[in-house]
Amino acid sequence: MREIVMDTETTGLDPAQGHRIVEIGAIELMHHVPTGRHYHQYINPERDMPDEAFRVHGLGTDFLKDFPVFTAIVDGFLDFIADSPLVIHNASFDLRFLNAELRQVRRPLLPNARAIDTLPMAQRKFPGSPANLDALCRRFNVDGSARKLHGALLDSELLAEVYLHLMGGRQVDLGLAVQGSARRERVAVAATSRPRRHFTVPADELAAHEAFVAQLKDPVWHR
Repeated sequence: MREIVMDTETTGLDPAQGHRIVEIGAIELMHHVPTGRHYHQYINPERDMPDEAFRVHGLGTDFLKDFPVFTAIVDGFLDFIADSPLVIHNASFDLRFLNAELRQVRRPLLPNARAIDTLPMAQRKFPGSPANLDALCRRFNVDGSARKLHGALLDSELLAEVYLHLMGGRQVDLGLAVQGSARRERVAVAATSRPRRHFTVPADELAAHEAFVAQLKDPVWHR
C-alpha cells in the first residue's frame, strides 16, 4: 500500500484572501515504511511575504523569487502523489490551498475523502491533550530538535513517524527506525540551494520486512 505524507507552507491562512503556497514537501511510504523517495519544491507565490508567515517558516520574498511558479511545477507534483492516499496533519488547511492552486491552473481538485487526517486521529486517541505536531513528537519521543522553523519536507518526515505511532506503533525490532542523530544533521531547505540529507531504507531490509509482514495475520501495515 502506497501513501504520501505531505505538508505545505503558505503566505497566510486563507487562499480566498490571496494567500499562496510557497513550499510543498512529501515523502513516500510503502506499507507505512519510508522508501526514501520524496518530493520537495519551493514555489514563487508571485506576491509579498507577510511578516507573520515569515516568522513561521522563514521563507522570504527575496529567497522565493527565483523559484518556479505553481503552474510550472504542478505536473511533477501530481505525478509524484499519483492516486495515493495523502497523510496530512490538519488536512482541510492544506487541501484548501492545494485546491485553490489547482483550480487556478484548471486541474482536477483533490477530494477531501482522499486525505488521512492525523489531527482528528490524535484528538480521538488523546482527548483533551494538545494535538499539534510538536506536542505529538514529544509524546512519541520523535526527535524534532531540527524543527526551529516550520518546513514542509522536515514536517512531513516528522509526521510520518507520528503517523506510525498513531497507527499502533513502529516495529523497532525490524531495524527500520529512523535514527534521531541523522535527523539532527538535516536542515529543512531546498535541494537546489540548501542541501539536505535524507533517510533511506536499504533494499535488503525492505525485502526482509515484506517477507515478515507476509507471514503475519492481519498485520497493521495492510489495514
